[in-house]
Amino acid sequence: MSGADAAVGLDLGDAQAVADLRVLLSRARAVEDGAVRLQAVGNVLAVWVCVLRPRALGEATPTVLGVRTMALARPAHVDATVTMASVGDRLARLGDSGTVLEVPPSTVREAWAAVSPPRGPWQLAGSIDGATLEAAAAAGMAEVAGAVPEQPGAAMVQSARAAVWGRDLEASPGLPAGAAFAAVALGFVIPGEPLARYESGAWVRITSERGHVLCRRPSVLAS
Repeated sequence: MSGADAAVGLDLGDAQAVADLRVLLSRARAVEDGAVRLQAVGNVLAVWVCVLRPRALGEATPTVLGVRTMALARPAHVDATVTMASVGDRLARLGDSGTVLEVPPSTVREAWAAVSPPRGPWQLAGSIDGATLEAAAAAGMAEVAGAVPEQPGAAMVQSARAAVWGRDLEASPGLPAGAAFAAVALGFVIPGEPLARYESGAWVRITSERGHVLCRRPSVLAS
């Protein structure tokens, strides 16, 4: 089905998968307590979150999405964008033994959820070390914090974020620094393991065993 206009259950199979989803949403909500896209096709669930996106026309902030795929114990067909809070509430109700996540019935509209990255082909374009991403994320967060006054307005914060996270990583030209922020914030960096870099058209992706970060610049979106 498309959307969540009827009660639909996603069977995550075991307690570990439920715990992994709780951790992902907790990390995503710490960045922005917004929406999550639940996209189930057959026995695979893709959980999409948005870490960064442009807020105004001409802004340099890239669209940076995080996605983690999970195996479902039973096939399902769902594509619903719902609030993280509503999913968090339902995960809490599962307790320690429940595995069937009820998809919230009320959906929300998010522009980023309508911007779907291509399914392929993706071309391998090297790799980037996890420590490099962690250093870039830490430096970027410090720069954003230092660029705004003690009580900044929303526009000033967004401008600082766009300037910092929209620039390329020195270690990986063409990959926005926002990808490093997302990979670290969502817990996709594994100590000692590099992340593979892939490209497909206007999109660039970095991937670890824990998840994927996908980026597209606003200038490309507007073209």
